[in-house]
Amino acid sequence: MPASNFASDAAALREPLELIMREAGQIARETARGEFKRWTKGHDNSPVSEGDIAVNNFLRARLGALAPDAGWLSEETEDDPSARSMDAVWIVDPIDGTRAYITHRHDWTVSVALVAGGRPQLAALFAPVTDEMFMAVAGQGATRNGARIAVSPGGDLQGARLAGPKRVLDRLVAVSPQARPQDKVFSLALRLTRVAEGVFEAALSTPGSHDWDLAAADLLVHEAGGVLTDVAGRSLLYNQAKTDHGALIAASPARHGTLIELMRDRLPEFA
Repeated sequence: MPASNFASDAAALREPLELIMREAGQIARETARGEFKRWTKGHDNSPVSEGDIAVNNFLRARLGALAPDAGWLSEETEDDPSARSMDAVWIVDPIDGTRAYITHRHDWTVSVALVAGGRPQLAALFAPVTDEMFMAVAGQGATRNGARIAVSPGGDLQGARLAGPKRVLDRLVAVSPQARPQDKVFSLALRLTRVAEGVFEAALSTPGSHDWDLAAADLLVHEAGGVLTDVAGRSLLYNQAKTDHGALIAASPARHGTLIELMRDRLPEFA
């Protein structure tokens, strides 16, 4: 299938992608049941485990067969700059929330998106422990376990459930005490997707997230009627020269605007 057809043919890949995601989740859970190696990597000593690598290798083989003309960008694969020249690319985080995974928490996910022309066209996010499968196709809405999901409507912060780094939430509540900070969600993709299904009214992240943390959740939020942008209101582009992003806000359109104004006016250190 030519790369130019990925956007229009994304719907045809939805069902086989869901089956692959469930297999990937099973591999991760089986690995976690036994003794498995874990180590740190990079300048920030972020954790990685045998589970991350096993799922990564499985997904690379299966997704490569599903869409052979698509490139590959994964947190657990050495970056291949040639993928930047490809119109379509799989963007993958084999285990988003590895700290949760290695400590046997429930809030880790497998995150996959097919990106074409810089924007996600097909997305799948699977939380194996809670058996939650989130799927989205561009222009066709978003689902959780087959049921349509939608962001929580409204534009104010009265009683709004906000998820994000504690230091950001503390400052937000200090200037908007009517907001309700939520417990940490280790998977950033899941944190953002909880906005898509209306569990949270908004989610925030500080600078440093990458394409693989965001691409699937981005499509889920937008297809659920929400908005995910940087604090200047700009949509995110993927498979670019740089894969990292600045501070981000996900919410309903009206509440997104409220938060951007608040952060610009009252919390410029996070804007």
